[in-house]
Formats: sequence, structure tokens, C-alpha cells
Amino acid sequence: MSLTPQQNLRAYVDYLRDLGIYDLYRRDEPQTLLPELLRTAIADSVSRVPMAAPPPVPVARAVSAAAAPLPPRAALPPRPAASTKEASPFDLLASTLSPELAAPMPKPIPFDDLAPLPLKILSPAERPAALEAVRADIGDCTRCPLAYAGRHKIVFADGDPNARLMFVGEGPGADEDASGLPFVGKAGQLLNNMIGAMGLKREEVYIANIVKCRPPGNRTPEPVEANTCTQFLIKQIDIVRPEVIVALGATAATYLLGVKQSLGSLRGRWHSSRGAKVAVTYHPAFLLRDPRQKGEAWKDLQMVMGEMGLKPPAKA
Repeated sequence: MSLTPQQNLRAYVDYLRDLGIYDLYRRDEPQTLLPELLRTAIADSVSRVPMAAPPPVPVARAVSAAAAPLPPRAALPPRPAASTKEASPFDLLASTLSPELAAPMPKPIPFDDLAPLPLKILSPAERPAALEAVRADIGDCTRCPLAYAGRHKIVFADGDPNARLMFVGEGPGADEDASGLPFVGKAGQLLNNMIGAMGLKREEVYIANIVKCRPPGNRTPEPVEANTCTQFLIKQIDIVRPEVIVALGATAATYLLGVKQSLGSLRGRWHSSRGAKVAVTYHPAFLLRDPRQKGEAWKDLQMVMGEMGLKPPAKA
């Protein structure tokens, strides 16, 4: 049974991941896709390395081999160190990858170092159209393996294009994947409550994620997925120009700031990214699993409120 092109490409990605090759994109041209190269290379390798079936063993030879006594254990040849799996065109492709492409993904790079800040600040009236242009550029994205991992909808963002406050999470969950909007499940309901406690409405902030497609099983995005998708998040930040960004969880903090540190070491102090002040706090999904940390998250939000001059709503 022949596979569809999409099934073939997904098989190629899964195979390379099993080999430990995660950097599937050219470093000097992040927008250039290696999967297109994979399709060409695989097709070429298949034509040059036909997967012919092994020749049948004559019956007489098979019978005589079965009847022959086994040699003494000491006489058996040593087991080869390398696997003796059947030859595959994938092996040829993997062997031709440059060391640069086969190397593990380096540590995250701060958003400030990935692209210069734009010189022009868009007017409030220009920002909605600019964000729509970014969404159109994403299209039906196939730039990373998440496109072939069961994604239903691309989750772009939600909220006010002129928001002073922006929240950045990790990635969509099942509810977000179904609706196309970020933070609409149980974690989203808690985020709405957090926003309300700050004296704001959801419609007054801007909400996005590090990756715009749901990782399988809600796992943490792999570096190749996050680093491929953040080019669009950078554009969103540069268009909205929020005063403050709240990084929800370790993944958001890691890629926004380009650091791999514990959440505890990042909380309680200000950072910066793309001209905005950045506060780090717990992801709402984590707070659902460990409600004891809600008080600590409220301290982080109070720091944000003090910076922005916000006051909690008066109790009725």
C-alpha cells in the first residue's frame, strides 16, 4: 500500500527524530524548510537504492542448514557492535546530513538577539491589519513537525492589538486546538480570573503562545518547533508593543529571555524583551495541578499591577 505525501513526510520526520536529529532547518535561513529537501533527497535515494527483496534460499540448502549441528559456543563469531538492520534509503539520507544539521539544537537565543527592533512604531489604527498580515503569512503552516502531529487549527492569538499587557504561554491544548483561540480551556478560565483580579478584562490584553500548534499529548514543544514558530511571536510583540509581558511558565520564559533557569530564580524580578518589561510566573495549568502556588502567582501579578498602575476591582 502506497503512502500519501503527507504520511511519507511524517515518516521522514519521525525517523530523523529517532536518530536524534532535531535541527531540521537551515540556521542561516530559518524560513527555508528542510522537509522540502527531504522529499527530494528521499525520492532520489529511493531511485538509487532499490529496496529489493532478498533472494530466496534454495530448499535443499535450507534443509541441510537446519540439519547441521550447531558449532560450539566459542566458535560463534562475535556479535557486531552496530545494528544489522536492513538497508534503507533513510540511512543514505542520514549519512549525507552535514554535521551542522545533525548537531543538537543550541541553547535558546533571547528574542532581542534574534532580530533587531523595528524602527517604525505602528499607529494603533495600523496594528490590526499588520497582525492579520502575520497570520496570513503563517497560512496553513507546515514549517515544523507539529503540522503532522494531529493539529486541527493554528492558534494565532486573542485580544487587543493595542494592549498594554501581553500574556505568553507555552502552546495550545485540546480545547484551543479545537477552537483556534488561546487559553479557552480550564487553564484559560483560570487565566481569565487572574486577568479580572488585576482589574482588566480579557479583551483588554493580548494573549499568544510560543508555538501555535498543539504538541501531541500537550507535551513541551521541542526546540526545533519553538525556534521555528517564535519568528511570528516576535512580529506580534513588535506590532502590539506591550508595556509588560507576562511569561506564563518555564517554556515561555526560556524562549522569551533565552535562558534555561528554574522558574523560582526568574520570578520576582523584572526582565526585558523586545522593548517590554517581562515578568515570569506560573502557568495556569500548573496552578490547577498545584493550587498552593496561586498565592505566589498573585505576588507576581501584583508586581505587574504596580508597574502598570493597575488596581484590583472593588469588591461588591
